[in-house]
Amino acid sequence: MKTFYRCVWGMMVSLLCGVGQANADSSSLDSIQTLGEVMVTANRYNEVIPSQKLTGKELKALNSFSVADAIRYFSGLQIKDYGGVGGLKTVNIRSMGTNHMGVYYNGIQLGNAQNGQVDLGKFSLENIEEISLYNGQKSEIFQSAREFGSAGSIYLTTRRPKFKPGEKSHLKASVKAGSFDLLNPSVLFEYKLSETVSMTFNSEWINSSGKYKFRYRRVTPSGETAYDTTATRKNGDIDAVRFEGGLQGYLPNGYWKAYVYHYSSERGIPGAIVNNVWRNGERLWDRNSFVQGVYQQDITRKYGIKVNAKYAFDYTHYMNNDDKLMRVDNQYKQREVYVSVANKYSIFRNWDVSVAYDMQWNGLSEYMSADRYTHWISAATAFSLADRLKMQASVLATLVDEKASGQVKAPNKSKVTPAVFLSYQPFKKYNWVFRAFYKQIYRMPTFNDLYYADMGNSVLKPESATQYNVGFTYAVAPKTGFLSGFHAGADVYYNLVSDKIIAYPKGQQFRWTMLNLGKVDIRGVDVQATATFRLPYEISLMTKVQYTYQEAIDITSPRDNYYRDQIPYIPWHSGSAILNLSYDDWSLNYSFVYVGERYNQQENIEYNYVQPWYTSDISLVKSFRIKSVNLKVTAEVNNVFDQAYDVVLNYPMPMRNYRFGIAIEL
Repeated sequence: MKTFYRCVWGMMVSLLCGVGQANADSSSLDSIQTLGEVMVTANRYNEVIPSQKLTGKELKALNSFSVADAIRYFSGLQIKDYGGVGGLKTVNIRSMGTNHMGVYYNGIQLGNAQNGQVDLGKFSLENIEEISLYNGQKSEIFQSAREFGSAGSIYLTTRRPKFKPGEKSHLKASVKAGSFDLLNPSVLFEYKLSETVSMTFNSEWINSSGKYKFRYRRVTPSGETAYDTTATRKNGDIDAVRFEGGLQGYLPNGYWKAYVYHYSSERGIPGAIVNNVWRNGERLWDRNSFVQGVYQQDITRKYGIKVNAKYAFDYTHYMNNDDKLMRVDNQYKQREVYVSVANKYSIFRNWDVSVAYDMQWNGLSEYMSADRYTHWISAATAFSLADRLKMQASVLATLVDEKASGQVKAPNKSKVTPAVFLSYQPFKKYNWVFRAFYKQIYRMPTFNDLYYADMGNSVLKPESATQYNVGFTYAVAPKTGFLSGFHAGADVYYNLVSDKIIAYPKGQQFRWTMLNLGKVDIRGVDVQATATFRLPYEISLMTKVQYTYQEAIDITSPRDNYYRDQIPYIPWHSGSAILNLSYDDWSLNYSFVYVGERYNQQENIEYNYVQPWYTSDISLVKSFRIKSVNLKVTAEVNNVFDQAYDVVLNYPMPMRNYRFGIAIEL
């Protein structure tokens, strides 16, 4: 199978290179090169709902290999990274858990009904044009009903073809290599079929041994060193291929898109290091495929319609040979069918309403068999007054019908959740904007929560959360002077999570069950600031900093030893900084991430304490132009100061490592 994918990838590269060479003489600058200056923005003042974005050259300047690496620079997010190129990478927003986060790929949500987690390490930045983060929901009522159903959302938008007059095609080929025996070639091809229709194709191959040196040190509560190990991380290899293709077209007052995606990988899972002993017997095979489409058009001046559709198939094969007595060899197959119809009507110029209906079927087979039929119905309204006062309100009804084979079926569920958002600009002359929102949200139990052997509990209730947020933004863009742009924002929030789904021991060793026992009180502050400067000799400087403070405490029961303790892996303090210095065709980039002290278990005792960690990354980019060919060379140094750290306890991260890349655009 790996040989087959390599052959297909090689043939596609050869074919596209040939097409690109044929069009080289008529091609000029790629659309990426013609973009104007783009800032990393956070919580833009004209949006009702807090948002953060990475786009344009700033996104490409980060020393980021995957989407998971890039979103570390957003405030309010917590990343779980199990290390290496192929390690699992998940994210949660404002301490509410991974399952409360919606991840959208070109406008349609990525799903996993089995465990509710989306591995963001699978999604490359090679074809990503913009990453957006919204707390609450997106500032748009003309959207699918399901989009109203997350506590926070990440939108991944792939590159949109843009052609100059006379252009018919664009071709970009690149290759990256570096530490851990990394080899990562990719190819992107865009073709203009007509004045209104274009196609795209993107593919890449990732191969790495995943071997990296680490230092692992464990100190006892009394301060003595239990062990201090320097070794090489093994069984972290990955061999993965990705193919994406799309068609997009423009209609009178509308557009349509069709998209196909396939990802296939085999990877090792280096186990946790416990008491200076580590396991290397886990292997994972993934195949993730989906086809999706969207149609949106304004039928009249007042009425518009939007239709989304998707079919997805996921295959997972997990093998664990560590335990010779209880060898694990499980296979899972997931299927998903999703259809959405959204309608928007403008009552007045400043008052819109929308109604949407979504239906989704999820099926899980092989190791366990279950089906879920979910219906979402939403109604929303948006109102603005002189573009200074903006209000949005929505209500979402969710109906879930469960079916399971060979076990007790979970009861059908229904939930109604409201949301209200407000922003106000008190001074017309100044870009000061104050905003607030209130939202109720939930997350349905996953198939694993309900039906997994010796753990599942079919009578689990949905996990509920209530969100409160108040904040402000300020923006200014002087036309002259040293400062060319400045944007700052701050938010204070309070979240209450109830009926939290947790694993709880049944009394027998190795026997656990899932219960609605948890209640978490979350209070926090997010602060962001971005500034760009004009320096002499046409040098430009962009800076961005963000800081998050969070207190996320367990308030389930006063009888618990961990009552009012900080929940696991949530730091009190975290932050990041980005600096980009550009001159002519040169770009120097520095990025810094800091995660403060935290605990790896529920009890905040010395034995469970996890030290703070930070990393610094540097990259240097040089662009060339030779006739009609654009060439870009990149050199990166990650973890410059060779820090030994864990994001997740017992899963050491790579120390200093290097990456080099070259890209050719026609």
